[in-house]
Amino acid sequence: MQAPPPKPKVRTSQGTQTGVYKIDTIKDIADSLNIVISDSVASALASDVEYRINQVIEEAARFMRHGRRTLLTTADIDLALRTLNIEPLYGHTPSTSSSSSSGFRRALPFPQIPAAGPVYFPEDEEIDFDRVLREEKIALPRGVSWTAHWLAVEGVQPLVPENPPAVPRESDGDPLAKGDLLKPNGVGAAAQPPVGGAGVAAGAPMLAVNGDAKKAGAAQQQQQLVKQVLSRELQLYYARLTASLLPPSASDHAKRVAALASLRHDAGLQALLPYLVRWVGEGVVGVLKEDAPAEGEGKVLDVLLDVIGAILDNSTLFVEPYLHQILPPILSILLHSSLPQTHTTHLRTSASQTLAKLLTQHSTTYPSLSPRIMKTLLLALISPGKSTGTREGAIRGLVGVGKEAVRKGLVEGGGARVVGAEWEKERERGRPAQGLVNSVMDALRVLQPPPSDDMSDALDPTRDSELIAKLHDVLGPFFARQVMSDAAWAKEILGVSS
Repeated sequence: MQAPPPKPKVRTSQGTQTGVYKIDTIKDIADSLNIVISDSVASALASDVEYRINQVIEEAARFMRHGRRTLLTTADIDLALRTLNIEPLYGHTPSTSSSSSSGFRRALPFPQIPAAGPVYFPEDEEIDFDRVLREEKIALPRGVSWTAHWLAVEGVQPLVPENPPAVPRESDGDPLAKGDLLKPNGVGAAAQPPVGGAGVAAGAPMLAVNGDAKKAGAAQQQQQLVKQVLSRELQLYYARLTASLLPPSASDHAKRVAALASLRHDAGLQALLPYLVRWVGEGVVGVLKEDAPAEGEGKVLDVLLDVIGAILDNSTLFVEPYLHQILPPILSILLHSSLPQTHTTHLRTSASQTLAKLLTQHSTTYPSLSPRIMKTLLLALISPGKSTGTREGAIRGLVGVGKEAVRKGLVEGGGARVVGAEWEKERERGRPAQGLVNSVMDALRVLQPPPSDDMSDALDPTRDSELIAKLHDVLGPFFARQVMSDAAWAKEILGVSS
């Protein structure tokens, strides 16, 4: 069967309209402007106008969809024209004021210029100044600003206004709720991190059962919290470190030296620092709470001072948050009235050297630290009723603080005069405090100028009578006689130029 022949294509004339925008509209606009255009030019312009209209409508529909709306508004058309970098249509922009429906108003026609087209102007709201002045003033809020503050320092939240206030716990003030204190290695009560598995720490004594289940539960919760802080390795390190340091014995000297060297140089001990500081503090309290510490306790105090010195020597440890816990053990050893007799001078000297090291490292960060410690030592030196050991420790502490502290404490504060008068009384009773006198002389030697090639002469009673009188008034008769043998030394103490 033969297929039917194809139908011939019908040619459209050049003026046939194929788009939405009519050619006649283009010609009418051209005639109004006195422009004559052909049908082909009008058809091309109509196609371009239709394309531009479709482009604007598609862009406006995009704004409509972003606004979660189904109604296309003049605002969408205006935003679309702005996006396509086309001048907006004045007179159709929606108003920002709720009192009018359009942002522009059409001006009245100008009779003088009939050929002028329509003129639009933005409609401004009329403001009644009397009403505005009568209304209540609304204060403008502060602008948004940014500031920095510490959220936490070593796990402790600082009490600054930007941070929320600390919530007091019900267990505060209850020693049982804070975890039972252990007495490892025979040294008083000391903090022991848990080493065992689940449950309470291994080796910890059982809490006293007094019918208060709330306290026991709180204590167990605190122990669980502590157990989550330290890793298994740090727990073993803490147990072996404390066992190697205390109790001190001659056979464990090598272990003690190795433990102190590890504490002085090893990194990664920051999490263990609060436990070590508390262990040292409670160890010192456990020794000094006895009225007359045994001679063996002096070695314990010496080891604890070495531990503090090793902590301060470790450059990887951030010690500043724990200074308020490190200073009390040092000052307690320094100012305690009755230390073991054979270790008194050595312990006070070691405590003074440790205090000097601490102030050297942290006095620049905390400028008020040295004056506060100097005030404490000065009160212990010149206050009436203080024991001989306390005064000796205060003097050696002033030496550790520095040269100016010695001058203010012994010379300007009258500490040497007080000690000299007390020594005279003790000598009359037949028990002179030679250690106290030696500590004052050691402190005064800090003020002694460096030796020169010329031999320094003693003060001449006839020629230097005024200087000798001033020396007696500042240092008292006893120490004035000790210093008179060196004229340069005496003048340095009094601050007199040679």
